Amino acid sequence: MVIAHLIGGLGNQMFQYAAARALSSAKKEPLLLDTSSFESYTLHQGFELSKLFTGEMCIARDKDVSHVLTWQASPRIRNFLHRPKFAWLRKASLIIEPSFHYWNGLKKVPDDCYLMGYWQSERYFLDVAEEIRKDFTFKLDMTPQNIATADQILNTNAISLHVRRGDYVNNSVYAACTLEYYQAAIQLLSKRVDAPTFFVFSDDIDWVKNNLDIGFPHYYVNHNKGSESYNDMRLMSMCQHNIIANSSFSWWGAWLNPNADKIVVAPKQWFINNTNVNDLFPSAWVTL
Repeated sequence: MVIAHLIGGLGNQMFQYAAARALSSAKKEPLLLDTSSFESYTLHQGFELSKLFTGEMCIARDKDVSHVLTWQASPRIRNFLHRPKFAWLRKASLIIEPSFHYWNGLKKVPDDCYLMGYWQSERYFLDVAEEIRKDFTFKLDMTPQNIATADQILNTNAISLHVRRGDYVNNSVYAACTLEYYQAAIQLLSKRVDAPTFFVFSDDIDWVKNNLDIGFPHYYVNHNKGSESYNDMRLMSMCQHNIIANSSFSWWGAWLNPNADKIVVAPKQWFINNTNVNDLFPSAWVTL
């Protein structure tokens, strides 16, 4: 069996699921999701995949994890073995992502394996992209306000624009995207899209209103809060084109966009340091 350790917000969970789903498909082994870490995880909305999407999300039991990892099944031991200097102690079945880059070694892991990492590259699941899209079909009904917004999106040359600030401001890892990035992205798309209409998604709409001069027809989408936040991703995916933040949330909003001619603009700098993120972006996306 293939067991995926899940943690983080919705976008991170989707990357972890997609990589494991592709591996289980290639190996013809069942996929199980270890969601036990959410019992002590207080950020975001907890484990969301099975609530939001139509794909079959089978939850791993303690005995499943123990079957694959034996004495290394304990979360405390796994966290200890997560350190690179203790890699030599890991069982062959304990697969810990070695770097942010795409790792070809994932194809060569044992049939019984437990995956820990974020696996943030389309290359991990490109072979089963259509299956991933089906699994990530939203299944909950939309509210009347979201239905109205979706109708506006579907009747314009809609471009989603995501600004993430909240937990990124003064963050030691992620840098909030600059105004220069958004202005350049707006200019690029306005030259390539006739009569564009921008739909702005943000956790700090007031900051966007006060600082970002869009210069074209636009709407601020500010009504999806808390457990309804996922609807922003759904609405982003309905737009014809996308300007994303350095956020796995809007990455997936753009990736799920089914428009074959879509233009997706992404920031070159994802982290405060100079981590190479080339493997993060599909080849057709534009980085600025």
